[in-house]
Amino acid sequence: MKKELLIIVFISFIFNLSGQSVDPLRTKDAEAQDIWVDSILKNMSIDEKIGQLFMIQAYSNKDKKHEDYITNMIQKYHVGNLIFMQGTPKKQAVLTNTFQDAAKVPLLIGFDGEWGLDMRLKDTYRFPWNMTLGAIKKDSLITEFGKHLGMHCKRLGIHVNFAPVVDINTNPENPIIGNRSFGEDKENVTQKAIAFTKGMQSQGVLANAKHFPGHGDTATDSHHTLPVLNFDLARLDSVELYPYKRVFDAGMASVMTAHLSIASLEPDSRLPTSLSKNVVTNLLQQKLGFLGLVITDGLNMKGAANYATSAEINLAAIQAGNDLLLIPQEIPATVNMIKKAIELKTLTEERVNFSVRKILRAKYWAGLNNYKPVVLENLHEDLNSIQDELLHRELVKNSLTVIKNKNYNISVTNLEERKIAYVKLGDDSGYSFIEMLQKYGQVDQVYSENLDGLIKKLKPYNLVIVGFHKSNSNPWKSYKFTNKELVWLQEISRENNVILDVFASPYSLLQVKSFTNIEGIIVSYQNSKLAQELSAQLIFGAFGAKGKLPVSIKNDFLEGSGFFTSNLSRFEYTIPEAAQLSSIKLKKIDSLATIILKEKMAPGFQVVVARHGKIVLEKSYGHHTDDTSRKVKNSDVYDLASLTKILASLPLVMKAEEEKKISLNEKLQDLLPGFKNSNKAAVSVREILSHYGRLKAWIPFYVATQDSITHKNLPAFYSNKQSERFSLNVAKNLYINKSYKDSIYKYIKDADQRTTAGYKYSDLGYYLLQEAIENEYQKPLNTLVDEEFYQSLGANRTTYLPLQKFPAEEIIPTEKDNYYRNQLVQGYVHDMGAAMLGGVGGHAGLFANANDVAKIMQMYLQKGYYGGKRYLKTETLDKFNHRYFSDMQVRRGLGFDKPQLNPKVKATCGCVSDESFGHSGFTGTYTWADPQSGIVYVFLSNRVYPTAANRSLVNSNMRTIIQQVIQDAIIN
Repeated sequence: MKKELLIIVFISFIFNLSGQSVDPLRTKDAEAQDIWVDSILKNMSIDEKIGQLFMIQAYSNKDKKHEDYITNMIQKYHVGNLIFMQGTPKKQAVLTNTFQDAAKVPLLIGFDGEWGLDMRLKDTYRFPWNMTLGAIKKDSLITEFGKHLGMHCKRLGIHVNFAPVVDINTNPENPIIGNRSFGEDKENVTQKAIAFTKGMQSQGVLANAKHFPGHGDTATDSHHTLPVLNFDLARLDSVELYPYKRVFDAGMASVMTAHLSIASLEPDSRLPTSLSKNVVTNLLQQKLGFLGLVITDGLNMKGAANYATSAEINLAAIQAGNDLLLIPQEIPATVNMIKKAIELKTLTEERVNFSVRKILRAKYWAGLNNYKPVVLENLHEDLNSIQDELLHRELVKNSLTVIKNKNYNISVTNLEERKIAYVKLGDDSGYSFIEMLQKYGQVDQVYSENLDGLIKKLKPYNLVIVGFHKSNSNPWKSYKFTNKELVWLQEISRENNVILDVFASPYSLLQVKSFTNIEGIIVSYQNSKLAQELSAQLIFGAFGAKGKLPVSIKNDFLEGSGFFTSNLSRFEYTIPEAAQLSSIKLKKIDSLATIILKEKMAPGFQVVVARHGKIVLEKSYGHHTDDTSRKVKNSDVYDLASLTKILASLPLVMKAEEEKKISLNEKLQDLLPGFKNSNKAAVSVREILSHYGRLKAWIPFYVATQDSITHKNLPAFYSNKQSERFSLNVAKNLYINKSYKDSIYKYIKDADQRTTAGYKYSDLGYYLLQEAIENEYQKPLNTLVDEEFYQSLGANRTTYLPLQKFPAEEIIPTEKDNYYRNQLVQGYVHDMGAAMLGGVGGHAGLFANANDVAKIMQMYLQKGYYGGKRYLKTETLDKFNHRYFSDMQVRRGLGFDKPQLNPKVKATCGCVSDESFGHSGFTGTYTWADPQSGIVYVFLSNRVYPTAANRSLVNSNMRTIIQQVIQDAIIN
């Protein structure tokens, strides 16, 4: 007895606290609260009072027998509180309403949802674990997280959520806390807990600080045994108890007492702290002054259940000072034992009244004085909202932590110099990671059964991204490397420039013996789809890293470590609302897609929508052809037709103009001396790019190479075999005489000019610009644009001559040509003139997927800057995105198409700004960018399948109708 008294005195001295100054259960209308509580309490029998002390388990995935059992416990034993476990939200809502109807006093519904309702319920939202959140420096995001979780609980009729975990995880081997903790730093843990509590309790849901007095430095799991903490009082005060003191002062409504053995607090080593009066009453309520609801940890857990019989444990918990018994066993026996204890005066009714009063006050605080049933309508939508997704993305983005960045490998720049491989370690999927990495450039997944084979395969690469992927199903899953993986990691790092991305607990890095040879390390914390996608975006600089390590990795990386990385202004991939677009309104594109496919306007197509540098829609519809065996994929490439003009020729013209190799005022006779005495000699570059040079629209060059009667290709011009003479590949097994290129330029030179001035769209000028550019730089157009733009842009799905780079099954066919090539055109340019040049034309010949087209358009929208590199000057983009002949009703800029001046012309939806620019293509392609709205729109199709006579896509204006949908989706 003297020893216990000494402990209490010492506790009083060491903590020397003023206690919680404000009762967290007291509402603003305290007088009304007291009246409601008193009116209920004074009419309760002793059995009804005892029933209020229980919070029993209820399941929404069990049968009618279980439902009847719970109803019986409520009606016969007056159980006043439930904690819902596994099941589904709709069934839980139905059962909650049923059980509330059975209760005389509204039930306080509890739930254990640390990272969201998903912790227990299917079809609900999952937010990140606390360890992930601990890496976030912006505590306002944690408040938002608490708010969202509170809204979810409130919507489902839950009044107390057993969160946050405020344990300081100082023991990396802790088997039960770990990822559930905000980290090892007491200040960070405290601030996160306060922020979370503020958010959740703002929604009228009680927060719960657990596991008092601190479960963070245990090596065993209290679910299975009684953990022992051999710390003195000074250590407990400075570490374990630190966050509790602070969260109590911040208004924490409830606390959970843990099943621990701590000799410095409770001399009886067998007695769990949850059942110790020294801990629950003397320390928690008297010395720390906690005035809120005191709830035990689950009394079915072995840490408590091994102490005595269930009824004895339940009684001991009340005698220790707990208010609410969580998951008590043997309810009838417990009721009898408590009543017997009152008779024997080892427990007083006043003591029971004290806890019941607090429970009733908590019920009033949670709004149960005005109880309303859970509304079933729109329940799923309310528990899985767009706002939840937006918050989740911000939480993950702000958590990603770069703890090593030698040579500034992160963010990755200079893609033209990189050859990148991805190697997967771990036993879980990395599919979303590699899929996202490949949106930024060529990243090859490299695999081998053995280490030697892998090292050999990695030889050609100068950057290797190693993803370590472990199960994300729950926080307790193993996060450790295998011995084999540790060896492989070291060997890969010894031979290569490596970025290691850890999609698991940061504690996994404790196994790594040396980080010397690893140039970059990212801790992504969890292997969720979203973490994989966002971490890949971080690597390529779509946004910068902000996270700080919440735990230490030996002396290599201390808690709080974390480098900021650069935002390189590359595309971020996200959801519409993140760019202030409505996902609901954008869904209309799906409806229009159905019409396009049903009416056979095109067999398939791709759509990309971006705003403010964020791709919010990237989707493929339909199939390659009317043979529905091959669906269109986002990575498939289309023949861009005339988009080639602004995506290949124009950037090179702008570059040449900047370098003063070409002048906009320069005449054709100066640009190409062979045109000196032609009728085009005085046509300027400005006029060509504006389609104001009086050039004919096009010339069907192929007709002159065919028999005029049979329309068959003449042997003088074509061969089915390649040779030095017949070297230019027109189509499959069809080669044209290389000398015919000269004839094409002669046809253009000799062609009549239009007699009247004015606007006339023409391909011919781009044949000439191609010749001029190739002459100036002494390189083929396709090589030049690839080297100067595509490689560094990461536009690795953009190319001329696609069969040299991609398998045929990744290239969308165009037309069933029965007039020239007499075959299905696939992998060869559809435009006849470009085909006769061997597939590389200034006006046509480029192939790409929609994602790559969007990159180039975004570079233009960002005034020549993308991915950390300036391609073109701002003034250059302004110069070319300008109408020079608008007084002559020419809507075009220099190369770029512009919105219509004549309302009858449907160049755009009529809904974009005058600053906007883009182009369309004959094969059914279209792209547009608007500096005013920040929108980039890409539509790629093969509407010329089966034949070019299929003009329904063009006649329906479907491409610009979709543009209107996008514009209408703008929220602000």
